[in-house]
Amino acid sequence: MVLTPSTMLPLGSPAPAFSLINVDSKIVSLSDFDEAPALLVIFLCNHCPYVVHIADYLAAFAHEYMSRGVAIVGINSNDTANYPADSPEQMVAEAEERGYPFPYLYDETQAVAQAYHAACTPDFFLFDANKKLVYRGQLDASRPDNGKPLTGIDLRAALDAVLAGKAPDENQTPSIGCNIKWKPGNEPNYFGG
Repeated sequence: MVLTPSTMLPLGSPAPAFSLINVDSKIVSLSDFDEAPALLVIFLCNHCPYVVHIADYLAAFAHEYMSRGVAIVGINSNDTANYPADSPEQMVAEAEERGYPFPYLYDETQAVAQAYHAACTPDFFLFDANKKLVYRGQLDASRPDNGKPLTGIDLRAALDAVLAGKAPDENQTPSIGCNIKWKPGNEPNYFGG
């Protein structure tokens, strides 16, 4: 496991388009969320201890904010040949077990993760109603085994600001977790590779 922080894509960046298959076998696209006041894109997977640490909390968090109109989508971009626990079949089971209310999409080519400059799991990208990036950072300061409670305080503050028509605080702490499991030769150049 390589601990990797968010790349901190520049605020104001437009949301890259995507069209990916969901765990229910339907295609979900960025344009499906055109009417949402906010869109939260989360890069996650099934096996990463940092995702496992927040998964149940994240399901409840998503229910809460989706009831307020926020669109949320989870994307798994891991190399499933080398990490079969993240396979599409396992994603179906994970979404059901966790009770994820949001689409959980499979980025087989890893092109969407590259377009978002995603680096780790979990990696959070919050866009406003105009699909401009307003937050990229951590859920909160809780990590596996650090004893800090899961509160979602950082992401909550950003979401609450957007829903109130305000800009989130630009002082944002990167998320940290396992690196996205890139296919051999597929690691993006935003890591200096």
